[in-house]
This record gives sequence, structure tokens and C-alpha cells, in this order.
Amino acid sequence: MKHRMSNIPENRITEGVIWKQLLVFFFPVLLGAFFQQLYNTVDAVIIGRFVGTNELAAVGGSTGTIINLLVGFFTGLASGATVITARYYGAKDDESVGKAVHTGLLMAISGGAILTVIGLLVGKLVLTWMSTPAEVLPHALIYFNIYFLGMIPNLYYNIAAGILRAVGDSKRPLYILIASTLANVGLDLLFVVVLRMSVTGVALATVLCQTLSAVLTTICLLRTRDSYRLSFRKLRFDRHMLRQIIYIGLPAAMQGVAYSMANIVIQSNINMLGSLTVAAYTAYTKIDCIFWMILNAFGISVSTFAGQNYGAGRIDRVKKSLWTCTAMAMGTSVVLSLILFFFGKYIYLLFTADAAAIEIGTQILRFMVPFYITYVLIEVMSGVLRAIGFVVAPMIMTLSGVCALRLVWLFTYVPHNRNIYTILASYPMSWILTSALFLLYYFILIKKGKIPSASGTGSA
Repeated sequence: MKHRMSNIPENRITEGVIWKQLLVFFFPVLLGAFFQQLYNTVDAVIIGRFVGTNELAAVGGSTGTIINLLVGFFTGLASGATVITARYYGAKDDESVGKAVHTGLLMAISGGAILTVIGLLVGKLVLTWMSTPAEVLPHALIYFNIYFLGMIPNLYYNIAAGILRAVGDSKRPLYILIASTLANVGLDLLFVVVLRMSVTGVALATVLCQTLSAVLTTICLLRTRDSYRLSFRKLRFDRHMLRQIIYIGLPAAMQGVAYSMANIVIQSNINMLGSLTVAAYTAYTKIDCIFWMILNAFGISVSTFAGQNYGAGRIDRVKKSLWTCTAMAMGTSVVLSLILFFFGKYIYLLFTADAAAIEIGTQILRFMVPFYITYVLIEVMSGVLRAIGFVVAPMIMTLSGVCALRLVWLFTYVPHNRNIYTILASYPMSWILTSALFLLYYFILIKKGKIPSASGTGSA
């Protein structure tokens, strides 16, 4: 087993004050998530303000839900590569780092090709099945098909950026996202406002900028002299590494599918309320993403932190990082919830000037944001547990608490009382139950000694 040369600096993630180290990761990851989210948000803003309500519903709504389902599965699967890379990098095992990097990138390329084929084959069928309004369907299908033509660079960038973060480099992915997002804004304005290409224009802009991101991350991986350096001739599946990545990534992928499947049913119910509600909900999901990208940034930060410290044998820091990150995330969610509750209606003006759509959207926002805090434990705990190898139980808890509970509610109660509030109530109910399950599971592990104590006893 080849180890890193001693002249390479020590990784500071395994040293120092935990909350400071988490913030060092958190802010670049958050800014990166912010700029990544701007891809779709800018699409929605420009379409909503310069084209129309039906087109706004087309770039979100059903298309966004299906995209999240299919893309989420493969990115969840390949996220195992990020966790494994962080572990081996923390353990200074250069040879294994290289195998994890090349196996993960090849997974992204293969997965992107598969997704392109699936998306082009099932797009119209699934959009129709989801009761997409007739006036929205043609626009949604155009956006959907073009978006799926860019699946390879989409997945490749996400995995490449994940690898960079896994080794402690959270700045270059941020710089790349800033550059590609600014390019996306410019192309959106050119294609939609100047060339009048409508939905086709925003889809093309998104794909072109995702390709730019993939190219720039490739350059970063090619130029490094560290163990994670990319060599095209080494792109192959390492059987042992592939098994490890799938073991870690498959439960995460299944969790993503569970969320997305339930969300598809939710979106289908919302579609039955009419195009105005669909447009209002589409705008809400863009505002709602502020919370999710913050939570996701905390999850990525603590997962990378825990993975490297686990690889270095610093179990005490792994356990402390769980509660430190939870407290930070909960405090942030409270502040954000207050801001969105009282001022969120003004943000809707970015997406539409339709007073009725703004009113519906504001009602949705004020119903949902008080419950944001109940989701925090799910994100942070699943990140830490996945990083140290506990992957099956979190998957089962998520499938039960998120997917099963929501589906039972949506298929039993909602059909007899269908309105925006009964549909959306499925979210907080599932968050509360799943958070309780995660807490119970963690303390059972502690009681049984499955997670080592700060003194290093026990076994993970």
C-alpha cells in the first residue's frame, strides 16, 4: 500500500477547533451550492418575467421533480466515491485514492450516458402520467429533452467537484461554479431576451454551462500533482473500489429515490390544482432551495470532515462534529425560517408579477418554513453515519419515514381532502418521524458500543 510522502503538508481537517474547520468547509460549499442553484433559478426568473406563467411552470414543476429523481439516484450512488476518497486521503493511502477517483469519474460518465437514454425515452410518458397541465406539457417536454442531453457533463462535474472537496479543496469548485453561473446568466439573457428562444434557450444555456463546469474541473484534476490526479489512461473500474463505492453510495441513492418518488406523487397532486398553483409552487421550490442548499452544505461539510477524521482514526472528532454541526445547522434554520416567513413574499416578485400566483406562493411559504428545523437531524446524521460506514439503517429509516409515510398520506387522506395544505403536510410529518428514528438509532449505537467512545474504545 503506497502512502503519501512526508513532505506533503498534514491535512488540517484532522486538527484544530471543530466548528472552525466545519465553517472553513461550509462557506465555500454553501457558496458553491448557491451558484449551482442559480442555474435553475435564473432560468425560472428570466422565463417568469420575460415569457409567461405556463413556461415558468415548464422549467420547474414536473420536469424538476423527474430530473431530481433520475439525477439524484446516480449522484447518490457516485457520492460513495467522495466518501471513500476522503477516507483514503485522510489515511494517506495514495494508491487507493487514485483508484477511487478514476472509478468514481467513470461511474459519472457511464451514469450520464444511461440517464440521457432513459430521459429521452420516458420523458413524455412520465410528464403525462404526472397530470402536467396540457398548456404546460409541450414546453416542459422541450426543456426536459434538452436538459437530459447534458447528463454526462452534469454528473461528471458533480463527482469531480466532490473529489476536490473530499481532499480538502473547496475553493476551486466554488470558483468554477461562479464562472459557469455568470456564463449561464449571460446565455439566458441572450437566448431568451434577445433571440426569443423561450424554454429552448434556458435549457441550452444550462447544458452549455454544465459542460463548461465539467471541463474546468477536469483541468484541475489533470494539473494537480497530488494523489487524486486524473489520468485518462487510468479510467477504469477497479472491482474492489467499485464494491466499496456502491456499498456506501447505493443507500444514499435509494434515499434520494425515496424522496423523489414521494415528491413526484406530491407534484402530481399539485398539478391537479391548476397551472396557477403549479407556477406558484414552482417559484416556491426555487425559494425553498435556499434552505436545502444550506442544509446540503452542512451535510457535505460534516460528511467530508467525518470521513477524513475516521480515516485518520480520530473518532472523538467524528462524534463531536455531529453535535457541533447539528447546533450550527439548527441555529441557521431558525434565522432563515424567520426571514422567509416575514419577507418571502417579496422574493416572489423575482419570478412573477401575477398577484394571484404570489398570494398562493406566500401561503405555501408561510405554511412550510416553521417546520424546516425538524429536517436538520436527518441531513447531518445521515452524513456522519454514511462517512463512518453505517449506510443500510439510515436508508431503511429514510424509506420508511419519508417515502412510506408520505405515500400513505397522499393515497389515503389527500384524495378526499385535496388542497395545497393537505398535500404539503406530508413533508413535516415525514421529517419529524424520520428525525426521531435517526436519534433513536444513534443512541442505540452508542449504548451498544458500536461507535467508539472519545477514548477510542469500541468498534465502528
